[in-house]
Amino acid sequence: MAQAALGSDEIFLVDDDATLCELLSTTLQEVGYRVTSFTNGASFVDVARLRTPACVVLDVYMPERSGLDLVNDINGKKYPAPILVMSAKATVPLAVEAVSNGAFDIIEKPFEPKVFVDRVRSVIDKWRKRPPNGHGSDTLSMDFPGAQRLTAREREVLAEIAAASSNKEAGRNLGLSPRTIEVHRAHIMMKLGAKNTADLVRYVMSRQHSD
Repeated sequence: MAQAALGSDEIFLVDDDATLCELLSTTLQEVGYRVTSFTNGASFVDVARLRTPACVVLDVYMPERSGLDLVNDINGKKYPAPILVMSAKATVPLAVEAVSNGAFDIIEKPFEPKVFVDRVRSVIDKWRKRPPNGHGSDTLSMDFPGAQRLTAREREVLAEIAAASSNKEAGRNLGLSPRTIEVHRAHIMMKLGAKNTADLVRYVMSRQHSD
């Protein structure tokens, strides 16, 4: 697994479109990031297993192995850096698969260079500032039956749900897109057996009061 320090400002950029890769690399370098670009998945995986960047940015649709395959190759769920997936077709099923495989968030193409830089910066910032036991843990105890089945990110989203945040508000607070929040919300409801958001909140709060 990667060995380098997490404080690195290096970005791993993976896209088979060499022209776009060069454009995004230049854009990131102009704001102070060091960028290592890859136009094929094999070389990226080899390097990603040796050192940890500040963020991984990769395209979904590539020849041979897709971006989601690459997320699996580096064990995205346990990879010690956030993974931002780029796609021109960020459908809900794609978002579900990406998040399930360990992606931190998804950004839809096409996008303005400034929007891209702001998203990368936000992802890195939220990753570094993430609390060990989930966002909002001071106001929402996670000591209830079924909580152990939730990932740290799902606990953060659950805290936002319990605080009555909309998908947009939760996304802004956690540095995620509303669609990614939607995916996490669906996973939480499935794991806890909730039929809807109100049911989910009642479930959590009733379990806390009964313990």
